Amino acid sequence: MPDRLGPLLPTAAAHGVLRPAREALISGGLWGDRRAVNAETTVPRGYDRLTEAGNFHNLRLAAGTTTGDYVNFLPFLDSDVYKWLEAVAWQLGDPATGPEEAARLEERFAEVVQLLADAQDENGYLQSYYQVTRPERRWAELDWGHELYCAGHLIQAAVAHVRTTGRTELLTVARRFADHVDQVFGSGEGKLDGVCGHPEIETALVELYRVTDERRYLDLARYFVDRRGHGLLPDGRFGPEYWQDHAPVREADRVTGHAVRQLYLLAGVVDVYAESGDRELLTASERLWEEMVGARSYLTGGLGAHHSDEAFGDPYEFPSERAYTETCAAIAAVHFSWRLLLATGRARYADHLERVLYNGFLSGVALDGEHYSYVNPLQVRDGHRPGAHAGDNGAYRVRWFNCACCPPNVMRLLASLPHAMAAGDAAGGLVLHQYAAGRFAAGGLAVEVATEYPWRGSIEVRVVRAAEPEVSLTLRLPHWIGADGWRATVNGQPVEEGGPGAVVDDGWLRLTRTWRPGDTVLLELTLTPRLTAPPSRADALRGSVAVERGPLVYCTESADHPDGTALDDLRLDPGHPLSDDTATTAPGVAVAVRATGSAETPRTDGWWAYPPADADADARAEAERGAEVREFQLIPYHLWGHREQGAMRVWLPVHQG
Repeated sequence: MPDRLGPLLPTAAAHGVLRPAREALISGGLWGDRRAVNAETTVPRGYDRLTEAGNFHNLRLAAGTTTGDYVNFLPFLDSDVYKWLEAVAWQLGDPATGPEEAARLEERFAEVVQLLADAQDENGYLQSYYQVTRPERRWAELDWGHELYCAGHLIQAAVAHVRTTGRTELLTVARRFADHVDQVFGSGEGKLDGVCGHPEIETALVELYRVTDERRYLDLARYFVDRRGHGLLPDGRFGPEYWQDHAPVREADRVTGHAVRQLYLLAGVVDVYAESGDRELLTASERLWEEMVGARSYLTGGLGAHHSDEAFGDPYEFPSERAYTETCAAIAAVHFSWRLLLATGRARYADHLERVLYNGFLSGVALDGEHYSYVNPLQVRDGHRPGAHAGDNGAYRVRWFNCACCPPNVMRLLASLPHAMAAGDAAGGLVLHQYAAGRFAAGGLAVEVATEYPWRGSIEVRVVRAAEPEVSLTLRLPHWIGADGWRATVNGQPVEEGGPGAVVDDGWLRLTRTWRPGDTVLLELTLTPRLTAPPSRADALRGSVAVERGPLVYCTESADHPDGTALDDLRLDPGHPLSDDTATTAPGVAVAVRATGSAETPRTDGWWAYPPADADADARAEAERGAEVREFQLIPYHLWGHREQGAMRVWLPVHQG
């Protein structure tokens, strides 16, 4: 199998503990199924959705090949085209993409690249909104104009195309734009000292440096990182914290503002560290990650408590029904944690990556691959719609959005996902930090993985190629299994912690030996449903618990209960054990969870004094309500909303009686 180069490819001189695996292929299981739908349906239909939404029309206006009005009022519609192009590029490099499908994708890709070349100005500038509607305002509205943001996504699409096909047509367009940006921005005389209201170009410029070996692109990325936080953007509606312009990243003590902006910025910060060795940037990134995961990350890995400004909110502010937790924020969290994992080699970042992928991210696209969610609440109340960006009929996932940043973002992440599964270490070993059926290789070690994870906890790793020297095969032991929740064998012989060639350290199981083709490692992770309590400071979640199984967060829906049951009144009884349910008929669910509880009739006659004046009478009234105790089903959170529209909740109040 030839090398498959992905979205991250540090240079040989880059700083970091791990490097992405050079061979990466997902061949089955949950991720295989979801990626197949992405390849067969989501990405091809993306062209149709972009056509219907007017994105290509706007670029044709810029190219002068059509007439009419600019469609939509948003200035950053070109970025949706670029994200789709990136997804197409990763599909072209996927061995599972058949020749006929590849030919169709290549035809569409070439058509759009030619359109971009036609639309691009002589000086390299390319943004249809300003070219068509406000040419006199180019680079004058950096807060909301998103010109640099769009340039970043164009660059990333071009990098993907080079790495999967070796072709440079799109790279030529992207470099012309990048060169124009380099001429315009900087701290030198006659240059514009400014940053984009929406970070993104930082990480793209680092990757462009890695492709071209042009140092000025890395220098420009570092300039944008270092100049943010110096008040270069106007306060606007939400203040400087909204765009992380209140303090330099090296000094910031918390994540702030718009969640996607913050996390795209931090992904770029880690990239600049990797190629510059500026340790202060890594220290700041780890500090901000710690604060984010400890105080502002939902159980699903979702980020962003506020609808009004799509922002993090205060520490431990976790409203369930009003959670914003934008799909793009989950994708940005994947970018950030993946980079920190490579930079430090710490398993905690792989744990977070897993949580976000299976829960906060995967909830953003339906099983059919044609419907998406913008926001991902953890509760929908009885009789209520699921919040902002829902369809007119209350449907949770819809075909497209006026601001369609999430759908093509989903496409590009799923298309490139194999590269985020494994890595190589400095000694030529292989690190499997995510578990999926497929083939992965780094250094002198190539393996095939067979697993039904996350439904089953058995992961079989068979060596198919091995170099002669002794190297390590490293497997992640997820944080949720505890100290005794795993066992492993090598060629049928039990692995003992601290035994010959076996080390357990910081969430990793490292098996070091001279491997031979055919050697087989079997890792067994105990997957049993468990109850999770919220942080004690999370006021909105007091008295509630959530159900998890392995890496999956579970929820319950109205469809899981008898007609007339009010989920708002559901109470879980923690005294009854949870159990697996493999007989479920819920779409896409291989293993549901059974729990016990009751839906109690609520008090509706106003506020009550506490404690009740007559405690015995209060107890009698409680009994007279006759709450029926029964079992009910929970399904993985990312699969909710595939049956009839109704209530849903992740956090369940605990039955006190």
